[in-house]
Amino acid sequence: MTGRADGATLRRVGAHLSAIRRFLEARGVLEVQPPCLGPPTMEPALASLAVPGAAADGGPLYLQTSPESAMKAMLAAGSGDIYYLGPAWRGGEQGRWHAVEFTLLEWYRTGLDHHQLMDEVAALLAQVVGERPVERLSYAEAFRAHAGIDPLAAGDAEIAAALRAAGIDLQGAAPGRDEALDLLLSHTVGPALGRGTITCLHGFPASQAALARLDDADPRTARRFECFLDGLEIANGYHELTDAAAQRARFEAEREQRRAAGQPVHDPDERLLAALAAGVPDCAGVAVGVDRLVAVAEGAESLAEVRI
Repeated sequence: MTGRADGATLRRVGAHLSAIRRFLEARGVLEVQPPCLGPPTMEPALASLAVPGAAADGGPLYLQTSPESAMKAMLAAGSGDIYYLGPAWRGGEQGRWHAVEFTLLEWYRTGLDHHQLMDEVAALLAQVVGERPVERLSYAEAFRAHAGIDPLAAGDAEIAAALRAAGIDLQGAAPGRDEALDLLLSHTVGPALGRGTITCLHGFPASQAALARLDDADPRTARRFECFLDGLEIANGYHELTDAAAQRARFEAEREQRRAAGQPVHDPDERLLAALAAGVPDCAGVAVGVDRLVAVAEGAESLAEVRI
């Protein structure tokens, strides 16, 4: 396949979207339509796109990198299990497997932890791309196998040596520990995963918890997972943190990271914090890059081949 999607490809893409909806609806998960405009992302690795004048006071609102805060407000209001399938936006995301606007599937399952949701994600991926063996690896196991280091115990010098061994050119920059591990994951570890399998990576470092709970069994790690197909990250999920005070502290830490990196520093996402304070139920949630998933199913070599 080359170039943009043709009519036959678009019909197959539509069939994949219908299959995703049937999969979730068969499990009693309700489709919802959260607003596409809202607060900016707090995640330092992501950039929100502003829509000037969209707020009631004449200020900006932002195209959502994820509908998470609105969906957690729905969960706090008693929605039960919910999903969203539609567009999301991330600034600066351009490339073979990245796009500023993309199709996102996000769903939340009350009463499940991240391991139970991993099983459900693997079942959905298999429905779209066909049956494959499901492989579960801890983050540490994957790094030992494919980068030659223990990411939870390695010192900065050992991580730097692994970057050099992988041929990752930092152009004189000195990345922080998590940035260095992310580079190894994206350039060395991740491309080796999901080769003929559905690989679920779990037990991310606690410093990369984002919106996930820390793991009581090993506080060095978070209850976060990612799923890979053919070397591509397809899904990112959490056993969701529901403690508003802990989440506020994480937002403040992310603000400091943004300030240190010279990025725009935004106010905390008060809608999400209010939802947590109101009582988001114990749940697990996941975001799936649908364009990537469909591209794998179609044997495409880029997102462009399954999009107009």
